Amino acid sequence: MTATQDPTGKLGPEPWIIAPTTVRVMDALTANGADVRFVGGCVRDAIAKRPVKDIDIATPDEPTKVVELLRNAGIRYEPTGIDHGTVTAICDDATFEITTLRKDVETFGRRAVVAFTDDWIVDSSRRDFTINAMSANRDGDVFDYHNGIKDLAYGQIRFIGSADARISEDYLRIMRFFRFYGHYGQPPCDQNAFLACRKYAEKLSDISAERIREELLKIVMAPDAADVFLLMREANVLDVILPDATAIGRLRAASWLANRGIVIHGMNPDPIRRLGAVLGPTSDVSMMSSRLRLSNRESHRLSNMAELAPRLENIMNEVETRQLIHSSGAEAVQDAAILAWASRLAEVARLPTDETAARLKQLEMSFSWTAPELPVTGADAQTLGLTRGPKIGRVLRAVEDWWSEGDFKADRDACLEKLKSEISQISDK
Repeated sequence: MTATQDPTGKLGPEPWIIAPTTVRVMDALTANGADVRFVGGCVRDAIAKRPVKDIDIATPDEPTKVVELLRNAGIRYEPTGIDHGTVTAICDDATFEITTLRKDVETFGRRAVVAFTDDWIVDSSRRDFTINAMSANRDGDVFDYHNGIKDLAYGQIRFIGSADARISEDYLRIMRFFRFYGHYGQPPCDQNAFLACRKYAEKLSDISAERIREELLKIVMAPDAADVFLLMREANVLDVILPDATAIGRLRAASWLANRGIVIHGMNPDPIRRLGAVLGPTSDVSMMSSRLRLSNRESHRLSNMAELAPRLENIMNEVETRQLIHSSGAEAVQDAAILAWASRLAEVARLPTDETAARLKQLEMSFSWTAPELPVTGADAQTLGLTRGPKIGRVLRAVEDWWSEGDFKADRDACLEKLKSEISQISDK
């Protein structure tokens, strides 16, 4: 095996390393004495003292050998990307992506011709950023060939080697740079990386909408997403992927409200709401949703935000708020109330105390009040003599409007009387 440098760091007794499922998979992969290591995000996040989500593993053994070792250990597997060296092990409820060490032979944007290798330094050199190129063995020894530990400590997001070369290999790395800067970086950003991103920004138009959306929805969840969007605008990235993103001040305020400004049970940072916050008032939500391949539900949420947020900039009273929750749904009012509040904060950094209290009360109501169901149904209308058809829908809507205007206080008996009245008016015509 090709010689490697000595370890330069040490992980503590990480729970995910000593978990029974991890131990079982590592035992299987090292059965023939191979130097098998954890790589990428799990090592980065362990060093940064952040929760580890996915456990990726690298090995010098080729995929056929990996499959053999897993099979011998009775571990299920899926050949998820076996042509490119990746096998997924499934152990109980845990999954592990296992990839053979590789080197690039030729690259074509997001595609590459690769060859297998046993050289850890060569494999690490084909990764994107220094903080993502570290590896660690099961004893916790960390191998850092590109000063990723130092960069992580200082919040520096640097491409490995030439930023131009790394981006030319995969233009999606432009989005990944801004994502990792938003979640791990500290200003000032690396200028070589920034200039390369700006140089190749137009190439993002060649990347699939699905991949752009995936990265964008991670970027908006950064703690200071507005600062990242300002950098993306300066790098001409927004012109290519999201020209509608003109309300960066509102995004900043919405992020502050969700992260630090208010605490309401059930309220959590939400990527679609953050996306709605950054869209300017003249945005064509339908066109933007189509361009980013958003789901129908996501597109509908954004349309509701665009319609309702301006209405809620003028605070509604409690009855009006309940009526809006009943007609539009709690989630739509929650989104709109937060965006309306953020819009005001983007205009006036410090709102009057009474306005802040009123907006907080309105927002709390959208999370705590549950819209009741109308006490009468179509079956009641039929019992009262109305035959099936559109007339039932019309009389029920009339009763529901009356019930809503009365702040939902009328009980079933009162609603039945109103239903009788509406039916009699139809019969009289």
